[in-house]
Amino acid sequence: MYILLNGEFKQKNEVSIDFEDRGYQFGDGVYEVIRVYNGAFFAMKEHMERFVRSANEIKIALPLSEEELSVQLNELLLKNQVQDGAVYMQITRGVTGRKHLFPGKDVKPQIVAYPIPCSKPVSEQEKGIKLHLMEDVRWLRCDIKSLNLLGNVLAKQEAFEKGAYEALLHRSEHITEGSSSNFYGIRDGVVYTHPANNLILNGITRMKVVELCEKNGLKLIEEMIKVEDLVNLDEAFITSTTSEVIPVIEVDSTKVGKGVPGPVTRELQRLFEDMIINEEKVFGKGI
Repeated sequence: MYILLNGEFKQKNEVSIDFEDRGYQFGDGVYEVIRVYNGAFFAMKEHMERFVRSANEIKIALPLSEEELSVQLNELLLKNQVQDGAVYMQITRGVTGRKHLFPGKDVKPQIVAYPIPCSKPVSEQEKGIKLHLMEDVRWLRCDIKSLNLLGNVLAKQEAFEKGAYEALLHRSEHITEGSSSNFYGIRDGVVYTHPANNLILNGITRMKVVELCEKNGLKLIEEMIKVEDLVNLDEAFITSTTSEVIPVIEVDSTKVGKGVPGPVTRELQRLFEDMIINEEKVFGKGI
């Protein structure tokens, strides 16, 4: 497997990360996971824009342009001959002695990217999933795709231990999102989801769902859902780069609607699949 490290392609056994990298010591960096279908990146532009935004928000300046980085990522894809999967990419503030203050300009950011396995969660998409409700204890800048994911990790683990596919997080009385996904509730044919502010990550798949609703006459309202209103939903679903669109049929032993995937969710699954196919036709294989 080839790994991209600071503009150079190396075999996995040739790559080492310095123990004084600030990403390792402080989680001082940001990341992206970009889906690959049929040998081509999906929503590459949106992922790159969010990567740059996240880096800017924590005051890390990319050492190369979006276009240059995109070229390198596409070369990485071709070198590894990835047909169906994903690419993980992160940037850290760099390697220096362990001090909280930012290092000087002589310390260069470190960029690494490599392919990771990823396939459609077919069974979950077809049958639906269960969620586990829990308090959102993360920091208040969830809009930054930071390496600091301990709150997310603990939530995901607790959900797994409770027999759920994903955690459903809430701050006080309001639902925010999942530990690694965005959440949507449907009532009377209207899709509701948390506004894209600092309390959630504006997922790329979330952006695509908003776009699909606008283009296909489905009403979507960016409005917080109360925990007490979960029992009144007709349908629910989550989205993420790796999950795509997955129906939610149960939250902590309480059925959502009739306890089966609903028609609006099914329509969005179909529309999203069509979007993937259409993007493949536009950009072709192995971009």
